Amino acid sequence: MNSYRTDPQLHDTHSVVFGYALWIFGFTGAHRFYYGKPVTGTLWFLTFGLFGIGWLIDLFLIPAMDRHADLRFHSGPLDYNIAWLLLTFLGLFGVHRLYQRKWITAVLYFFTGGFCLVGVLYDFWTLNEQVSLRNREAYRP
Repeated sequence: MNSYRTDPQLHDTHSVVFGYALWIFGFTGAHRFYYGKPVTGTLWFLTFGLFGIGWLIDLFLIPAMDRHADLRFHSGPLDYNIAWLLLTFLGLFGVHRLYQRKWITAVLYFFTGGFCLVGVLYDFWTLNEQVSLRNREAYRP
């Protein structure tokens, strides 16, 4: 039994099932971004999953990436899976920013195509930290 799961302060922030669903599109690096690995996510995106080899190896690495993400990021009222689903499929329209209650940037994303995709790329790099920060703030007195 993994000791990190017995600590009441730690929760399952990321999903292995969702990670594998993103792995199907892994040659784009989506699963690596999801687990908080933006550098290798970008590398996977630029090289089509290290020419398919890294993508296949990740099939076996996803459980470890999930455990690491669960330890690294804070759980709370915002769900990582929902935020990532919204970013992945509706990021251009800023819906993931609406979910985080970032109203002004959500409207700007909507009218500028996610700041001409640069903002969407930024969010792929930082979404886990953004959600984690919001979750920490939700529990501050």
